[in-house]
Amino acid sequence: MQTDIMTIQEVAEYLKLNQKTAYRLASEGEIPGFKVGGSWRFKRQDIERWIAQRTKTQKDKS
Repeated sequence: MQTDIMTIQEVAEYLKLNQKTAYRLASEGEIPGFKVGGSWRFKRQDIERWIAQRTKTQKDKS
């Protein structure tokens, strides 16, 4: 079932990252997320927007 809110495990799978890497990126503010009761959560549309922005930035540098 696909939901609008993802856990750290789901975002790591979505981005094809190790869970520790996803956690580090979230903690450093590199990927958009928020904490609920001490656990990271991510809005799917925020992650997709973040991907699009990074893709655009990399294309602009080329």
